[in-house]
Amino acid sequence: MSNETKIEKDKSGKKLIMTRSFDAPVEKVWKAWTEAELLDKWWAPKPYRAETKSLDFKIGGMWLYAMLSPEGEKQWCRGDYTAIETGKSFASTSGFCDENGNMNEDFPLMYWNNRFEGDGNKTNAYMELAFDNEEDLEKIVSMGFKEGFSMALSNLDELLAQG
Repeated sequence: MSNETKIEKDKSGKKLIMTRSFDAPVEKVWKAWTEAELLDKWWAPKPYRAETKSLDFKIGGMWLYAMLSPEGEKQWCRGDYTAIETGKSFASTSGFCDENGNMNEDFPLMYWNNRFEGDGNKTNAYMELAFDNEEDLEKIVSMGFKEGFSMALSNLDELLAQG
């Protein structure tokens, strides 16, 4: 697996399958995906940045954060954790919301399933993003998801390289 982000639509048309390799041990990659201080450093594609309002990383917990534009505009997002296998995988349901976490019905829900496999100083990440239907997937893709998420994962590379 390469350090390049690979994103493919599955046969159903309702899922994006993403793979990425990182030059860091799985423990370090896991922390970057599950701790607010680290997520804020890489999650948003530049020149945007992420700012966590709250993060409770447990089953039934929630991550509430904003994507801040260079002009200071905030786009709020929420992720609800539905499954966690510490150090290996987690699943969440996410979507756009207001600053209090109330979901915005104009945008589709996204169902994340992330798995991490360590091999010494390398970690392979397998990410699946599912939608209720193909139209919902296309709406998120048309908003620049593939490009933005690829850029964010490159930010993660930079963060992991800092030691």
